[in-house]
Amino acid sequence: MFNLYKFIADSVTFRPSSMFEADIKANADKLTREIEGKSVCVIGGAGSIGSSFIKAVLRFKPGKLVVVDLNENGLAELTRDIRSTEGLFVPEEYRAYTLNFADPIFTRIFREEKGFDIVANFSAHKHVRSEKDRYSVQALIENNDIKAKKLMDLLCEFPPKHFFCVSTDKAANPVNIMGASKRIMEDLVMAYNKYFKVTTARFANVAFSNGSLPDGWIHRLQKKQPLAAPSDVKRYFVSPEESGQICMLACILGRGGEVFFPKLGEDQMLTFSSICDDFVKSEGFTKKECASDEEAKQYAAKMGYDSDTYPVVYFKSDTTGEKAYEEFYVPGEKIDMQRFQALGVVEQTTRHDMMEVDAFFSKLEGIFQKDDFTKAQVVDAIREFIPNFEHDEKGKNLDQKM
Repeated sequence: MFNLYKFIADSVTFRPSSMFEADIKANADKLTREIEGKSVCVIGGAGSIGSSFIKAVLRFKPGKLVVVDLNENGLAELTRDIRSTEGLFVPEEYRAYTLNFADPIFTRIFREEKGFDIVANFSAHKHVRSEKDRYSVQALIENNDIKAKKLMDLLCEFPPKHFFCVSTDKAANPVNIMGASKRIMEDLVMAYNKYFKVTTARFANVAFSNGSLPDGWIHRLQKKQPLAAPSDVKRYFVSPEESGQICMLACILGRGGEVFFPKLGEDQMLTFSSICDDFVKSEGFTKKECASDEEAKQYAAKMGYDSDTYPVVYFKSDTTGEKAYEEFYVPGEKIDMQRFQALGVVEQTTRHDMMEVDAFFSKLEGIFQKDDFTKAQVVDAIREFIPNFEHDEKGKNLDQKM
């Protein structure tokens, strides 16, 4: 039987245990003090990172856990997972709600609870494929930024002691609208740092996270369909467990206004095609590299269930918004690499103030109110807000690939 966690440890992260184990152990007393018996609200908690954050926090025995997510099936699986994990504490007051955090129902829950000690927001459009046209761009920015601002305004009524919002490495020198939306989100939430403590984290790809390309390979294999991967895109990877831990450490141990990132060196970056090679081997196959999608699909359709070869297609990246490499910080940001063993911290960076954020959001909403607005107009507005935004429109998106 395929053991996903062993495969990630052996072939993706090359770490038998979490890279954050030592930092968690060194700060266990403070983590316990800040989490044990406290009320926690996790938005987007059914996703890969949100659910991993919940598991990391539950080790320190919070008194109340409220989880909000639109994915009803994901919430059901989260509940089954945490209640089926040996040694994992689940507070008596645990509630999961299928709703949007921008819904009036969430506002009612928040006000009647009189807020929470810890609030973490993982609700986000995370895929580069989320910017294929003007409608998807509007939905992406509405969720990652405009609704996030409404959440921050709500939190001001009952300020949390710790607020965390997940970012991405793609927010550093963004080349796609998803990454730019996360950089905007960073500026937005940090503008509220004067009202309550705000932290965030930029981190690498989460290996086999829901909806990711590697996660798709598992589904393709189950359906006897070919596997596809770019051969020229290098990425850093962390395990699902590590993704939740970095968020917990940033949320609880971070100082207001800080951005956390994992200490990973360039020699730890991998191509998707190299991981795919190992994935095919781990499943007992020899890869059959095909020259085109069509050839691979035909090969898969004719292949018997006893075949010892499996079709793959490797390609050069040619879609809008794909970044050839990853970076966690940019010149001009003040970095602390000494405070933690496996974590770096952006202590200080250039941010827009609340007045600039409000003006930018008004401009965006004005654009979206026009019936004939274009994706290019949104890109131009973002460039005014993020001068180093280098969007390269190639006229092709990931939904046009396998």
